[in-house]
Amino acid sequence: MGKKMANMHLGSTFDSFLEEEGLLEEVQATAIKRVIAYQIEQTMKKERISKTQMAEKMHTSRAALDRLLDPNNTSITLHTLSKAAHILGKKLELSLS
Repeated sequence: MGKKMANMHLGSTFDSFLEEEGLLEEVQATAIKRVIAYQIEQTMKKERISKTQMAEKMHTSRAALDRLLDPNNTSITLHTLSKAAHILGKKLELSLS
């Protein structure tokens, strides 16, 4: 029994494992959000835009901007992400694959 259980996922992909555990969508959303948050933060640094300045340009609070930049917060709306991208001279692109 122990050997059979240990080999239960042998040969499967990590995505398959996450899907079986019901975690795939959550992990994918977190990964996407981390990349976008990182890109926004790096662009802000490159353009020398402080968090306070960015929040003002977005007409939002510094706390809301911190939530946007928090890589673990996946509850940010597409509108907010698009607005941040626009302010930085970027375009938010999404696709289904």
